[in-house]
Formats: sequence, C-alpha cells, structure tokens
Amino acid sequence: MNKYLRQLFTAVVALFVILGLSSTIIMAVRANALNNDPRNARSLYHQLGAYRGAILASDGTVMAKSEPVNDAFKYLRTYSNGPLYAPVTGFFSINQTADRGLEASRSMLLNGEADSLIWQRAKAMLTGTTNQGASIETSIDPKLQQVAYDQLGTRDGAAVAIEVNTGRILAMVSTPSYDPNKLATHDTKAASQAYNELSAGQNSPLINRATSQLYPPGSTFKTIVASAALETGDYQTDTKIPAGASYTLPGTATQLPNDEAQADGVNGQISLQEAVAWSSNTAFAQLGVKLGASKVSDMATKLGFGSTITIDGTESTGTPMTATASTFPSDPTDDKLALASIGQGDTTATPLQMAMVAQAIANNGKLMQPTLVDRVRAADLTVLSQTKPQTMANAFSKDSADKLTTMMESVVSEANPQLAIDGIKVAAKTGTAQIGTDNSAIDGWVIGFAPADDPQIAVAVLVHNTDVYGSLAAGPIMRAMMQEALQQ
Repeated sequence: MNKYLRQLFTAVVALFVILGLSSTIIMAVRANALNNDPRNARSLYHQLGAYRGAILASDGTVMAKSEPVNDAFKYLRTYSNGPLYAPVTGFFSINQTADRGLEASRSMLLNGEADSLIWQRAKAMLTGTTNQGASIETSIDPKLQQVAYDQLGTRDGAAVAIEVNTGRILAMVSTPSYDPNKLATHDTKAASQAYNELSAGQNSPLINRATSQLYPPGSTFKTIVASAALETGDYQTDTKIPAGASYTLPGTATQLPNDEAQADGVNGQISLQEAVAWSSNTAFAQLGVKLGASKVSDMATKLGFGSTITIDGTESTGTPMTATASTFPSDPTDDKLALASIGQGDTTATPLQMAMVAQAIANNGKLMQPTLVDRVRAADLTVLSQTKPQTMANAFSKDSADKLTTMMESVVSEANPQLAIDGIKVAAKTGTAQIGTDNSAIDGWVIGFAPADDPQIAVAVLVHNTDVYGSLAAGPIMRAMMQEALQQ
C-alpha cells in the first residue's frame, strides 16, 4: 500500500512540476510572442481597449492621441495632420502590429504596460479608474516640419533638421507620406485594404525615406573626404591638389568629367577650398585615391557609416526606431574608390546620416546622438525620463571643422549665391548623384548649417529621381527650412 501511495505522490508532484514549468513558459518565456500573435483576440482587445498616451510636438501640438468611442475597443487612435507627422509617429492599427515610429519604439509606455508605470497601474486598479499610458514629448518643431513638408510637396524625397549642439531632431519629413488614420480605423476590412494599398511596391509611402532608404549621396560625401584629408595634417584650405577637366578612372578607360569649368582648376591644379566650392569630381576622385580607402573609410565610420543608428527606444520600451546603416565600400579597387569618393558607386547614405555629417562639422567635429524624444510623462504629469545630449564620436578636430566650414561657406558665396540668406552666413554642400539606367536620372542633395559663425541648425535634403542639380532641387528647401528655424 505504501508503495502505491509513494508512486501516486511522485506522480502528483511530477504533474505539479510540469504544470509549473508550462505556466512559467507561457507567462514569462512566451508571453510576448503570445501577446503579439494576431490570433490572440483577447490581447487585441486589451491593447485597443487601453487608453494610449499622446504623442506631442515640442510646443505641445498633439500629433497622436486616443479618443473614447462607443464600440468594443473603447478607444480610437487619431492623428492630427497625419501625413505631416507619419514618419515620426508611425501608426497603431487594429490588424497590423506597430512596427515603426514612436508608436512602436515607445509602445510599452504609450499603452501603460512599461515597468516604470507599475505604480500608475496599481493606483488605477485600487481606485477603479482607467489605466492611462504615458505621453511622449518630442523634439519636433511643427512649423519647421510643415515648411519642409510643403517644400517637398509631391516629390519623392526627405528632409531632416538637427539641433547642432544636442542632436535633437527638429524636423523629419518623408514624401510621399500617408495618413495613419486610415490604418487606425476599427473597420478591419478598411484597415486591411488601406495597409495592402500603402505597403505595395518599392515606393511605398510607409517607408521613411529619411531613415530607411539608402541613396548615393553624390558630392555631399566630398565633405567626408575633405575632413579625412584635413585630419592628416598634409592639407589646408589653400593646398593645391590635382584636378583637370577629366580624370581616367584607374585601370579603366572610363572618363570622369566635371559639371563646371571652374571645377577643372588651372593647369590641372585646384585649391582644396575651390574644389569644395565648385564640387570638382576630378579633384576629389584623385584625392580619395591618394588618401587611400582606409583613411576615407575610417572617417566615414567615425561619422556613423557602417552602423545602424538607434534614433529612439529600447527593447524594454518597444521596437527601437533605427536608421539603416549607410555604406562605404570595403577594400575597393582604385577605380571604385575614386567613384566612392565623390559619393557614387557603392557609397550610399540615408538623409539622416548626411544631416549628421553636417551637424558634426557645425559642432566642431563632435557627432551627437540623434534623438526624437525630449521627455516622457506619466498621466499625472510626473517626468518618467528626460533625454540628455550624448556624443557619439569626436570625428575630427575643431581646426578641421573650422576649415570645412570656411570651404562650405564658399559653396554658397561663390558657386550657389541663390542659397544665401540675408544677414546670415550659410555653410552648405550640394550633391548631384546620377542614378537609373544609363545615369538617366538624378538624386538631388544638399546638406548645410546656419548661421555658419554660430551654428544652430543642420539640415539635409534629398529629392529623389529628379532632373535638375541638387542645388536647384534640394537647395531651396534647405534655405526655406533655415529661414523658418532662425526667425523663431
């Protein structure tokens, strides 16, 4: 009898152990997977029935909020001026997991489930009130965002503005854009149809062109080659370097020309400053080869190339918002290095990355971590977290930054006077990257900062698949953004 009791006891204990392990696996190990499973209707009702916190611009403008509705989901996510802020907010949908923007990167805070909100949840439970998510206060300047959006209009492109000393993103626009309200509707059929339409094709407006799309940066990359040259100590603004009307790419019969006669120099020579001002392809192709791939690549890496850049969030707050890693070719042959040094070939970059390059030059060579959130507040308005400026890298010296600034000022004063702003010194670098079959189209670029003698704002603008130089396609947009930012 005792033998059977022991066997029964052992079996009961084993069953309890199995039950405990399975419960642990379900509640802890597989909790996130089960919650995110689209078949989990209970989780869906839980998420949509929660009062999600607001997303705010820097002046308090509401970009996204939850409004009570008379249906099973209790709250509807709404977006004011949705297309304007879509690259920042992302979307919260009834049948698509939030996978972009602040809706994803701060999801746990917005829905009130973050660890930092445990006391808020406990208080709501004890008082019988609705648990409310935290609000997210961003660095976005609504007026600057609107100017950039209006200037880009119906064109395919992106614009980014960064506060020079802090890395705060003041504007981030991607066009064509989309209206997150169409995805937030509680009509599941309409939401699915909208998502399918928006996500179709390579040119989907759901793609944030400022952070998630790579483009050849064209001559804006010459600022990186120039900084690499200056850091060797062998080059000054007036140092003469080889140029000429045409350059034969090493080991090939391919001729690389200039777009402007002034870029040819005199007797095959041009000063480094004039090479920047007139965007000399022949000079920078030869300079890149002379410096070598290692020096150019090292400088690009210091400025953020080769690494995915986290803009906002952590795994504990949701799905981090990141920028795709910009690229510079690894161990290229000299002909490919020559092309890469003028921002063509295998060199690609996001508009955010090139805005960061401008920010570093404006900030004495110090590259700042780009940020989108200033602070997070609980429903009772207590501050849960506040973002502090962080240095990503000291990419180059103040002396090199000063010389780069001088050269970039000459881009405006000598070659592109239409980019000048009365009473304000502007430093810029234009770029015209050839794309498409037989180089039949253009990606128009400009990067810059102002005031050049006391930098406040750094800007990058890309207009994709255009038919005019970057100075004409992107230049006026940068100028308008700078004017708006500096008049406030």
